[in-house]
Amino acid sequence: MSALPQSAARPGPLELAFRRIRDADLEAVAAIERRVYAFPWTVGNFRDALLSGYRFWGCWRVGVDRDELIGYAILMLAVDEAHLLNIAVDAHCQGRGFGRRMLKFIIDDARAKECAMLFLEVRPSNTVAQALYADVGFTQHGLRKAYYPARQGREDALFLGLEL
Repeated sequence: MSALPQSAARPGPLELAFRRIRDADLEAVAAIERRVYAFPWTVGNFRDALLSGYRFWGCWRVGVDRDELIGYAILMLAVDEAHLLNIAVDAHCQGRGFGRRMLKFIIDDARAKECAMLFLEVRPSNTVAQALYADVGFTQHGLRKAYYPARQGREDALFLGLEL
């Protein structure tokens, strides 16, 4: 199977373009992260992901005047498995199907890299994300105790997997 190109567009009713994140995009990525997560990654965390060679994709809504970064996803590959380390859609774009389209893009990317499984963690309190993952076909493979920081101590993570 061939790999997806460095830049790939997905046509549809809401035109989105996916391309690899570059260093110049990191501040915009971190700004989205701060808007959507109570315990956000830092610019340094994102730079480390970029320098590590992870498949760091940005999702742009294509516009007449300008393109707008509305989300991103970071995929780590290891042999025949992929691990979705982070995925986010900007707060003002949530609930419009962008997250589902990004997730499908990431699944296709993992398949193109000949991965057999895609794994991720999700907070038990994030029921919206859990519903999306279940709808796409993810199933629970385990529980990671005290995985996430929380307002009161730590929160567990559901460890989910999707057979590709």
